[in-house]
Amino acid sequence: MTDVLVAPDGRRLAVQQQGEPDGHPVFLLHGTPGSRVGPSPRPTVLYRLGIRLISFDRPGYGLSDRLPGRSVADVAADVAAIADALGIARFAVVGRSGGAPHALACAALLPERSTRVAALVGLAPRGAEGLDWFDGMAHSNVVEYTMALAGHRAVAKRLATAAAQIRADPASKVVGLSQQVPESDRRVVTDHGIRRMLVRNFAEGLRDSIDGWVDDVLAFCGGWGFDPAVIEVPTLVWHGENDVFSPVGHARWLGERIPAATVKIQHGVAHFGAIGVLPEVLLWLVRE
Repeated sequence: MTDVLVAPDGRRLAVQQQGEPDGHPVFLLHGTPGSRVGPSPRPTVLYRLGIRLISFDRPGYGLSDRLPGRSVADVAADVAAIADALGIARFAVVGRSGGAPHALACAALLPERSTRVAALVGLAPRGAEGLDWFDGMAHSNVVEYTMALAGHRAVAKRLATAAAQIRADPASKVVGLSQQVPESDRRVVTDHGIRRMLVRNFAEGLRDSIDGWVDDVLAFCGGWGFDPAVIEVPTLVWHGENDVFSPVGHARWLGERIPAATVKIQHGVAHFGAIGVLPEVLLWLVRE
C-alpha cells in the first residue's frame, strides 16, 4: 500500500510500508534508478524478523515530486519528515547502491534519530582523496558519471533514450544489466522473483520522468553536503568484491573514513549480492 505524504516544503513523497506494523522501524533507500517498490525481503520474512520496513520514492522518482538541484544531504530532511508523519522517533536506515550514500547522509545529519545505518554497494564521494574513483567501474557508469561534469542537460540527454526504452520494455533494463555483470550477479538477476521485482522497480521509478535518475547522478558527482568522517552512528559498509557498478575501492575508502565503521567485503559476489544479504543486514540494524 502506498501513502502520499506532504513534506514541509509542499512536495509529495510516496511512501510504502511492509512487514510488522509494530516492529522495529527501518528505512530502506532504493537504488539508481529505482523506486519504493524495489527489491526487499518477502513480507513473511519481515514479520519473522520483527521489521517495519519503510521505503519511499526519492524526489523525481515514481510518485514523488522533484526537488531541483538536490544534494545527497537533502534526503535527511525527507526521511525525518516521513518519520514525523508516521509517529516514529528513532529508526534504522539501510541504502542499497544509489541509496547507500543517502543512508550515510542520515547517519551524518540525523545522529539523534538514526540508531544504526548500513550502506550496501555504494559509492564514495566524487573526488575522494586517495581514491581512483573510476578504477574497476563498468564503462556505462564511467560515461554516465563523466557526463555529469557537463551538467544537467548533458546527463538528461544521455539518460532520456535509456529511460524511454525502459518505459517501453522494463525487462530490457534487466537484460542489459545481465550482459555487463560478473557471473555471480547474472545468477541473481536471472532469478525469476528478483527479475520481476527489478522490472517493476525500474518501471515505477521512471513512470513519469527521468528527473530522479538525472538528479541522483548529479548529486553523486557534486558536493554531498556532509563529510562521512563526522558519522558516529554505528555503520555497516557492505560490498561485493567483484562489483563493477560501485567498485570495492569505494567501500574500503568509506571504511577508512568513517570512525568505527564495520566493513564487510564479501568474496565471490558483486553488486546484486546486496539483495540476498539484506535479511542479515536487517538483523544487524535492529540488534540492541
